[in-house]
Amino acid sequence: MTVLLGDRYQTMDLLGVGGTASVYRAVDRNLGRDVAVKLFNPTTSTDDDYRRQHTETILLSTLNHPGLVTLHDAGMHEDHEGRTAGFLVMELVDGEDLRHLLKRGALPADDVAQLGADLADALAYIHSEGVIHRDVKPANILMFHSGDNGTRLYPKLTDFGIARMVEATTATAVGATIGTANYLSPEQAKGDPLDERSDIYSLGLVLLECLTGEKSFPGPVVEAALARLLRNPHVPDSLEPEWSGLLRRMTARDPALRPDAHEVALQLRSRDEVPVDARAMASVASVARLASPVDAGGTDDGDLVTGGVFTGNVHIPDPPARAPRIS
Repeated sequence: MTVLLGDRYQTMDLLGVGGTASVYRAVDRNLGRDVAVKLFNPTTSTDDDYRRQHTETILLSTLNHPGLVTLHDAGMHEDHEGRTAGFLVMELVDGEDLRHLLKRGALPADDVAQLGADLADALAYIHSEGVIHRDVKPANILMFHSGDNGTRLYPKLTDFGIARMVEATTATAVGATIGTANYLSPEQAKGDPLDERSDIYSLGLVLLECLTGEKSFPGPVVEAALARLLRNPHVPDSLEPEWSGLLRRMTARDPALRPDAHEVALQLRSRDEVPVDARAMASVASVARLASPVDAGGTDDGDLVTGGVFTGNVHIPDPPARAPRIS
């Protein structure tokens, strides 16, 4: 069943379903283009889900970066039963997420360096805006080509549903651990206060998985979350020294030992100063062929497309009826 949102966005295919929202391919009737719509489950202005929705909308309306999915519009929808639900309208990215790409194996080191530098740039931007993502993982990284003649894939960081402002109130319950267990930072696993260095740890685990094809902390939620409190992720000796050194710094259990996002990007981009030979170009093309275009949407574990950027005609719903608690 299709739904017309805001007298403008006609939902079409269901792309994914999660615990708090569904994502649809939709048509913007005014501009005649396809978009992605994240339609939240009906809720009230007094519960945590509404507060998270409001926080996400506020964040996305203030961010603008090529490494983030663009927010076009936002609004409220009343269904036939009189229930009210918020929705976000975003660019539709034709590509698969990094998690699905990794199911086909590890990626070439040069491609991982480009991917990591792009993501670190995006993190450096949101960190400069006082935002922590808190859920950096392959399923929240969409991969796409810049055009028909693109020679490599570009990432877009998505899903700011549990992001928070640094040194601000949070839209989660007191003491709650938020994030995906396989990629939590040690401080997240302990429920400690977070800063932007938590995202660096998670990105380090993502890049390590890209190079090895294996999760550093697999297994059930509790086991995966506690494992990083007892040991560092295994960085294979077979990796190049510049990789092993950077990854060990990024995944240090002490946040003070981790580099910031800008430093990570600079170090990874320094690899691009080496001339690219024909073999390296072939490896890029092979990875590009692996990523067959699919519609951006939810993943089979409930991850949803969302993302960040600019202002425009974005309507921000009324704030929550009660202030978020301080963690």
